[in-house]
Amino acid sequence: MCPLQHHVAKLRIFSSLPQFSLTGFCLQRGQLETDLVVWSSIDSQRFQTLMPALIGTDIKHAADILRAGGLVAIPTETVYGLGADATNLESVAKIFAAKQRPEFDPLIVHLANVEKLSEIVEDVPAAAEKLIQAFWPGPLTLLFRKRDVIPDLVTAGLDTVAVRIPAHPLALEILEAADVPVAAPSANKFGSISPTTAQHVADQLGDEVDYILDGGPCTVGLESTIVSCLAERPEILRLGGLSLEQIETVVGSAIVRKASSDPGHQVKESAAQLAPGMLKRHYAPRKPLIVVDSLNEIELQPGDALLLPWKLSNAPENLPSAILSTPKDLTECAARFFSALRTLDSSEAQRIVAIRFPNEGLGRALNDRLERASAR
Repeated sequence: MCPLQHHVAKLRIFSSLPQFSLTGFCLQRGQLETDLVVWSSIDSQRFQTLMPALIGTDIKHAADILRAGGLVAIPTETVYGLGADATNLESVAKIFAAKQRPEFDPLIVHLANVEKLSEIVEDVPAAAEKLIQAFWPGPLTLLFRKRDVIPDLVTAGLDTVAVRIPAHPLALEILEAADVPVAAPSANKFGSISPTTAQHVADQLGDEVDYILDGGPCTVGLESTIVSCLAERPEILRLGGLSLEQIETVVGSAIVRKASSDPGHQVKESAAQLAPGMLKRHYAPRKPLIVVDSLNEIELQPGDALLLPWKLSNAPENLPSAILSTPKDLTECAARFFSALRTLDSSEAQRIVAIRFPNEGLGRALNDRLERASAR
């Protein structure tokens, strides 16, 4: 069957269960999702209609859409991206329209290989060259001075462009097949929880995307780390799937841009951003999210759901909970973070309470996501 035949209108019905396991984390009193491919006479108050979505693995079809100016959701190791030809102004504008994204928030351009870099950037600083050699393909985005071939809409009118080479086989295949640089922010509505599966994209964007290339669940699960090497000392503009420790082993001490939730370092919300993911509020669930260092800091309520890095002895057993890692592994926590947050946000809970991660390795990026997701 052609991958395009995965084109169905779905109904979603939720049934409460005492307990079940979902992709490696445990939910007590969770929600079971049942997707139906036929219409039913069930009371309309009990289901949500989803728009049609095209999901498949047809690389040629996806590449044809990109070259023709359409939108393709692309799997990467970090999160799914909403891709368009980065040199086509009309195509790029479709990204902003589909995501409802403000034009002051720039996009990341994805390339198939490092040989393509000189086609879109002016030069490569020495520190950036070291990072490329060490971490591309991978969850690292670098900032460069752009060439005119990249429209200003991609870069929020700035003379810099964010670029990376993803480490996902399907992403690299489609980039090679399309043979164009691809601008691709996360494939979701602006400011909401990032998608880590093809179905997450379909649930949020529906038929606003022309095709969803299904590459399975994202293995890193956090957006790429963004680094600028344009000044004398490298600066991390966004913490992500590559840790500060890994970067500093290659280029020495780096400056970490303060979170925009820090009152002393807020980025003006309407100003052109140097890189995506720098706004005060981002990655946010619909439900209120409370972030604490310990469950002892908060009076838990019957309507709460818990987002825990690992099993905690003082976690109440009568509340729904998502446990991200059994062996206390931050890499595993990162891979499951957005999916778990999305599941709790879709549950019957009234509020999500999350425990901060150890502030080391990928824990820094996870804490950054929690702080921005909980900002009001």
